[in-house]
Amino acid sequence: MSGTDGSSVATPAGKSSGGANGAVVKSEQIVEIVSDSGEGAQKAGQTFGTISAKMGNGVWTVEIIPAEIKPPARSKAGASGIRVRIASDNVTNMGDEADLVVAFNEQVLYGRIEQHAYKKGTVVLLENKWAASPMAEVQKQYTEAVKEFKRLGLDVREMPLEEKCLEFMPDPRLGKNMFVLGMLCSIYGRDLQKAADEIAVVFKKKGEKVIELNRSLLQAGFDYGRTQLSDLSVEIPPRKEIPPQVVMNGNQALALGIMASGMDVVAMYPITPATSVSHHLAGTFHRAGGILHQAEDEIAAIGFAVGASYAGKTACTITSGPGLALKTEFLSLAVMAEIPLVTIIVQRGGPSTGLPTKVEQGELLTAVFGATGDNPKIVMAAATIEECFHFVIVARKLAEEFRMPVLLLSDANLATGVQPFPRPEPQAEWLASPFDQSPWQEGVRAYDWDHKTGMSTRPIPGQVGGEYVLTGLAHTEESKVAYEPEANQFGCTMRSRKLASFQSTLRTPVINGEPEGDLLVIGWGSTLGAIDEAVANLQADGRKVSSLHLRFLSPLEPGLSEIFARFNHVMTVEINYSDPADDPLVTVENRRRAQLARLIRSRTLCDVDCWSNVHGQPLHPRDIYDEIIGRLDSTNGGEVK
Repeated sequence: MSGTDGSSVATPAGKSSGGANGAVVKSEQIVEIVSDSGEGAQKAGQTFGTISAKMGNGVWTVEIIPAEIKPPARSKAGASGIRVRIASDNVTNMGDEADLVVAFNEQVLYGRIEQHAYKKGTVVLLENKWAASPMAEVQKQYTEAVKEFKRLGLDVREMPLEEKCLEFMPDPRLGKNMFVLGMLCSIYGRDLQKAADEIAVVFKKKGEKVIELNRSLLQAGFDYGRTQLSDLSVEIPPRKEIPPQVVMNGNQALALGIMASGMDVVAMYPITPATSVSHHLAGTFHRAGGILHQAEDEIAAIGFAVGASYAGKTACTITSGPGLALKTEFLSLAVMAEIPLVTIIVQRGGPSTGLPTKVEQGELLTAVFGATGDNPKIVMAAATIEECFHFVIVARKLAEEFRMPVLLLSDANLATGVQPFPRPEPQAEWLASPFDQSPWQEGVRAYDWDHKTGMSTRPIPGQVGGEYVLTGLAHTEESKVAYEPEANQFGCTMRSRKLASFQSTLRTPVINGEPEGDLLVIGWGSTLGAIDEAVANLQADGRKVSSLHLRFLSPLEPGLSEIFARFNHVMTVEINYSDPADDPLVTVENRRRAQLARLIRSRTLCDVDCWSNVHGQPLHPRDIYDEIIGRLDSTNGGEVK
């Protein structure tokens, strides 16, 4: 834990000054709400983040989800809740240590402390009902925990949350979260009317009586914060001159992107953390003419999608790591038969069922190589919630243009994180073109490959003269089954050539920072914000460090070898497993590197190092900063260690 500035509130990132009504003006704050599962902490935090975004602040949220669906109450491993980072500028990641945390019991704080979520001076607003528990052991745990928290330098404020909520309802577990929302609105100067309006949105399906009860709890929490916590008042000015915004998480953005792309069919089987995409589609997809099909299993889901795509309109299937493993046979069929298909993978911890509620970037190599035989596929990765929306549209276009599967990688960090971004203006060009049902040109074969690009026109079922027999076997340009060596070689060559053709349309990636220096940091997916923030801090310290973020991973974006040559060292930062270079028995030859590092090394033949972990948590900018500083200060033999 780092030191404090001695003020009455925790040390935040950013500058501070005096504000209205005695509030301290800060450029940003990080707030957590942690509880047992089922106490509504996430709903309170999501609402708080949405209100802040609607008031013009930059926002990023990260859900704190236990590994078990229903862990034991008051357990160190059972912390459930949310982190909300709000700022006067755009926010792209969850930041480092929190400034304030509201805890519904003391035990759930221990797990967060172990994850270095807090610092000296972090304000802890702690439910105090456990001090008077009828169970002596619980009283003892509470008393000892408060002493431990204070010893660690946390600013503990014990609070009668349940007692206050009992004034409104017999079961305070059902309303404590809205009381806490009111407190946070008071502390951070949130617009109470906007909060009341948001409560109406959140509880609209439960009726006016429930809405009014929660508004009463909101008001009570606000009044309590104003009278009892006025010394914690913080003002976070809004961003300046922002365009109209939308506020959503990555899975909502994927769902909207599917509808905006003109795709008519989505087939999926529920799997964490991808399931909520189907929840969002279920309420609205039919209004856009779409069909959401919940299949009996993962294999049936992709089979349904492949069949729909063959019929003429590109379909989408959505899954996570274990589901991707089951879908590989049908992915191979789509490659061989050259059927457009969009497959979205919302990554989570593995292997097997692994860490189903935690973030990881473990499916990159599976997406690129995970199918039988030679399986060229376009693989792309969204780096922001906004890109989750736009990249679905791009994926559909590419799948149709190149007659092949396109795999779009997201992850649990993007899936549940909430962020505002400019409201997209619908474009007619986003939608799929109408079916071409004019007679098929005589003499054109079903796979009439252009020998330079590998491209060919797709016959649509029902198109007069375009009838052909679809096969997953090796075939000729006429779609005739063929086992001759030359026919199989030529088919593989043409399907692969499409990737080279596509890469020729890509631009060289933009470097964040100077075009040369001591170290280039490469990332992909949701690590963008944390890497950029760490690199900005390194650059401010005079370090010659730049970064580069890849969106297209198969094929890789061009010009990488030339970029790498201008830096003394190159490394990736990823959320997947790699062997530490100094581990026992690990050598240069047997070291297992992070997945993007392996891919880049094989494609560029450049010596690319890596740093990664599988903690199941989004990366902190501080951890990236510290790792890079350590490596720059201890180079050995030309390799950053």
